[in-house]
Amino acid sequence: MKYRSLGRTGLKVSPLCLGAMMFGAWGNPDHDDSISIIHAALDAGINFIDTADVYSAGESEVIVGKAIKGKRDDLVIATKFHAPMGDDPNMAGNSRRWIMRACEESLRRLGTDYIDLYQVHRPEPDTDIEETLGALSDLVHQGKVRYLGSSTFPSSAIVEAQWVADRRHLERFVCEQPPYSILVRGIEAEMLPTCQRYGMGVIAWSPLAGGWLSGKWRLGRDDLTSRRAARIPGRYDLSKPENQKKLEAADALAVLAEEDKMSLVHLALAFVINHPAVTAAIIGPRTREHLDTQLDAVDVTLTDELLDRIDEIVAPGTNFSWFDAGYEPPSIASAWRRRRPHR
Repeated sequence: MKYRSLGRTGLKVSPLCLGAMMFGAWGNPDHDDSISIIHAALDAGINFIDTADVYSAGESEVIVGKAIKGKRDDLVIATKFHAPMGDDPNMAGNSRRWIMRACEESLRRLGTDYIDLYQVHRPEPDTDIEETLGALSDLVHQGKVRYLGSSTFPSSAIVEAQWVADRRHLERFVCEQPPYSILVRGIEAEMLPTCQRYGMGVIAWSPLAGGWLSGKWRLGRDDLTSRRAARIPGRYDLSKPENQKKLEAADALAVLAEEDKMSLVHLALAFVINHPAVTAAIIGPRTREHLDTQLDAVDVTLTDELLDRIDEIVAPGTNFSWFDAGYEPPSIASAWRRRRPHR
């Protein structure tokens, strides 16, 4: 495994990051099996694990904590906060009040006294970014967090956070965690160049496009569904024209992979980790088989000719829908924000 620097931090991480979203009730509820998968990934050279407090209501962090016991100092552990963790309206968001509590609870579940990379899971326009960065900076100064990151932030929010950190002498985000895959290429237009300009690392989530690039989604199959459809139905509803187009693209990519004598999974992962702005791709196996089919992607090289053919199937810098972007800005989600009142 060849390790890479996370942005300009000097921190070395593997080009495949083990995502822990599928460990727990959302995916694999068997703790022992999940731990064995984590250990297999570590044995293969992965030293980077990413989870979040919201994954299976904290269960994922508990499983990761069990798995890293006795190995903690050799690993880079990342987690996230923002999503609701209870009925109390203040048990969510990017406020100082919640950040301080959320960090303590993540530390407890992970069984560690520090988090290597603590990330804001989503933007929150109603909370001043200075408040968020101020609280996070205090956690860094207390030794509870080593580095800060954002996840699924639009380019403008990334720039604002860098500007505020510089002007207010606060700790800055050293990396961004966006959705990125052959089917979700919107970040190529502005976000990736922005991260490069600020020397930020990029750890891409959903490099298999939520399973669309697993090889299962092919034209003519009648068993097309996903375990995630209950949580994010818009991403998988084939009655939507954009998802039909995505299915056609996934099928064309599968044919392309077959012609080049590689699996679609390897093609998809190699595409992501070979982008010069990307530090690592987050893989999210639910089973040992899933893990084994993904590990060898680090050794795959894609030719310019193959990359050109991918561009013909999915144009650079494009997404099929907002559902794939992982975050819908209020200016898009709320109709009244973009309409003049009738007089």
